[in-house]
Amino acid sequence: METVTQANVWDAALLTLPQAHILQSWLWGELKGSRSWTPLRFLWRADDRAVAAAQVLVLQRGHLRLGYVPKGPLLDWADGALAETVLTQLATYAQRRGCLLLKIDPDVRADTDVGSRTAALLSKLGWRASFEQVQFRNTMLLDLQPTLDQLMEQMKPKWRYNIHLAVRKGVTIRDATPDDLSLLCAMYAETAARDSFVIREEAYYRDVWQRFMHAGMAWALIAEVNGAPVAMAIALHFGTRAWYMYGASRDAGRGFMPNHLLQWHIIRRAKEVGCTVYDLWGAPDTPDVTDPLWGLYRFKEGFGATFVPHLGAYDYTPRTWLYRLYAFLRPRAVAMAHRYHWARIRYT
Repeated sequence: METVTQANVWDAALLTLPQAHILQSWLWGELKGSRSWTPLRFLWRADDRAVAAAQVLVLQRGHLRLGYVPKGPLLDWADGALAETVLTQLATYAQRRGCLLLKIDPDVRADTDVGSRTAALLSKLGWRASFEQVQFRNTMLLDLQPTLDQLMEQMKPKWRYNIHLAVRKGVTIRDATPDDLSLLCAMYAETAARDSFVIREEAYYRDVWQRFMHAGMAWALIAEVNGAPVAMAIALHFGTRAWYMYGASRDAGRGFMPNHLLQWHIIRRAKEVGCTVYDLWGAPDTPDVTDPLWGLYRFKEGFGATFVPHLGAYDYTPRTWLYRLYAFLRPRAVAMAHRYHWARIRYT
């Protein structure tokens, strides 16, 4: 287990590992490092090649120290011996650093033998299913290896129709520039208020989008009707994967189906740069019509994306009693913060 301090070494190593994730990239760590977190990058090698990696984000809050490995660690989870080594050494790190908890959240499929063995290994080593899922547990994946014609053909008929309808109605797509950041934030805030989900402050999104746009790791697209912006979508990409991370639309123009055309443009862009998988980022716990995310699930499924369930986040804690207290208080603090957030939006 070695510490990496060079961006090019880190990202190059990640891109040799299975399912290299954007949230494990150097740039994501630097982003979080500008906002109270301290990023640490650990690499495991065998025969001079990288076999595992974990970008640990450390947050110090008073006497509490929290660690988080977003969408990691990265390794071949079918290799049980390697997985045990990595998990054991991460647990040792948490103990030595006095962490209240260390959270991991690898993209391990829950509906496979590897998923079952990994869950059993985590339990054996003292990791527990987390009370708090920071990222979406499940997702929707679209295989980009077919041709564009094949990808269009595998969509639901209504989705193909809506893409063509948007074109006929004059919807145009353009690349956003840094000068459009205020517009992107305004559309995102409008969507959050309409659909009742909580978002961060504008400065955070400006920082995320500008960093990844500047690095050439983001497509920020704006849909317009007669020159007026009606929707936007932002996808990040790293290696052979792309992620649909942010989307927004205004009430005006929704009947022109701009969101369908935006997704088609992202699919085309992803294929052009050699991506083989498009992660549409986020799905219900179970694909059920009663789930609040059912509408998003149906939208993504219409493009031919497949529902993929993951094990979800796991925590390791050396201080069990304090962890239990934290697990009891944390959801209540978050709920109070959310109530304050919506009150502030409505009354200021």
